[in-house]
Amino acid sequence: MIVRIMGEGQLDVADDDLSALNALDDELESAIETGDEAKFRSALNALLDNVRKVGSTLPADSLAPSELILPPVDAGIEEVRQMLGDEGLIPD
Repeated sequence: MIVRIMGEGQLDVADDDLSALNALDDELESAIETGDEAKFRSALNALLDNVRKVGSTLPADSLAPSELILPPVDAGIEEVRQMLGDEGLIPD
């Protein structure tokens, strides 16, 4: 699955890694629902760090379409709330 982190680029993430990412996405959603800024910041950083860890960076000139788009590391709660779908940032 091709994942774009806004402002950083695209990574190819194996389907096997999606369940771990979904768990981190659930933590992020919970932090957004409660409005807990510290928990939100920690959860967003954990999600993005994990995507960077398990993903393989695609070349900057890659034309592959992104299947998922994640917010930048400095995104605010409201910005991420607007990006959430029915299943969070990462669909099950």
